[in-house]
Amino acid sequence: MKRSSGVFWRPTRKSRRGQVLIFMTLWLPVLFGMAALVADFGFIYYYQNELNASTQAAALAGAAAMSQAGATAASVTATVTTYSGASGSLNSASNIPGTAILSGYPKFMCLSTLKTTFGLQCYGPSASNALQVAQQVKVPLFFLPLFGGPSATLTATATASMKGSATQPYNIAIVVDSTRSMNDTDADSNCSNTRIYCALQGVQVLLKSLSPCQPAETSCGAATSGMVSNSVDRVSLLTFPSVSTGTVADDYNCGSATPTIRPYSFPFPATSTYQILDFASDYRTSDAAASLNPGSNLVAAAGGKSGCNGLQAIGGAGTYYAQIIYTAQAYLVAEQLLNPNSQNVIVMLSDGDANATSAQMVGASTTSGLYPSTLQECHQAITAAQAAAGAGTRIYSVAYGAEASGCSTDTSPAITPCQTMEGIASSPSYFFSDYTATGGSSSCISASQPVTGLNNIFQVIATDLTEVKLIPNNTT
Repeated sequence: MKRSSGVFWRPTRKSRRGQVLIFMTLWLPVLFGMAALVADFGFIYYYQNELNASTQAAALAGAAAMSQAGATAASVTATVTTYSGASGSLNSASNIPGTAILSGYPKFMCLSTLKTTFGLQCYGPSASNALQVAQQVKVPLFFLPLFGGPSATLTATATASMKGSATQPYNIAIVVDSTRSMNDTDADSNCSNTRIYCALQGVQVLLKSLSPCQPAETSCGAATSGMVSNSVDRVSLLTFPSVSTGTVADDYNCGSATPTIRPYSFPFPATSTYQILDFASDYRTSDAAASLNPGSNLVAAAGGKSGCNGLQAIGGAGTYYAQIIYTAQAYLVAEQLLNPNSQNVIVMLSDGDANATSAQMVGASTTSGLYPSTLQECHQAITAAQAAAGAGTRIYSVAYGAEASGCSTDTSPAITPCQTMEGIASSPSYFFSDYTATGGSSSCISASQPVTGLNNIFQVIATDLTEVKLIPNNTT
């Protein structure tokens, strides 16, 4: 029985082995097909990420180029191409050749959301404040074509605003020349008023673009001594020549009195000050507020309060600004300790001609040419600015109607007011010149920032204090 039983079952086991062979034969194409799907879709996923990254890089680079003075649609398009995934570009990938920017891109757009939310006006090429980039590539598949599968054409789109992304908080010292020449009329069509009035109009443009508090807050809340509780960008207003501490309020209390001018003294006395107002953040009631806060002393000093003249150009002590640069830097260093992770900034506006006499510079050397001295006054200002920049402060300089000649105290080497203001800026891209202002030299043009008109210049500075950012492709 046992023997016959064993013989009976052996054919059955052999039959099962044949069934498995048939089963595997039938399923091999399916298994290979599944492997093809996994491999090729993995490649597609990888290629799409590569394409997305290069498209975003191209959009961000193009958006950054848009905010540069003198930018054109052609120059921005060239930048987009340089940072795209196209062959030979900075973000091309050798393993996915054939990437190309789609026809009609980059698209220059004026998005109302950016205007209403961030105050980012459409002053880029083709009246734009954002651009959109789209790229396409046909990726090489390895397995699916063997099974009659289609090839894959991938597309990526990215949109970026040319500015508007908040960066680290800023401590900003705005230095405005209030020497007597600032009472002269600037007949240029950009302002057509006194030079001090035009300068303060530019300061107001800057204050309207900074962030007094966090964007998420509907109101910055009450201010204590000009500072709101959750301040972001803090601003101080300084001027030269200095004024007496007892009369400094006359530059913002909207009264009829005028401040008393003090000489450039060394050492600097406690009874004199360059600082009209300490750092404040109450210049607007919220980050979204379009208008300035009339209850702010800083706004009043900047001429932004109805019926109030603001900072007055009294003059009478000549022009010497090395000392105020050192002073502004000292204020910024102290404020940075109170405002952690903040960036210090000086924005200085002047015609650039230093010419104070020994009678106006009490205690200064008349022979050394080193600070403080009545010699090399323009070079001393550059040295002061370089020291501040070396400490990490970003310095924007605005040459307002700088003349072709001046800086008479500087003879070794000679220097012009325009060259002085350019030397004060911590980078060539931070140097601006309103060369069309009355009395200005047409040769004093910033190669990096050829924009003119103080309102335009301060708008570019304000925008430069933000960063480009990616935004949703469907932003309107």
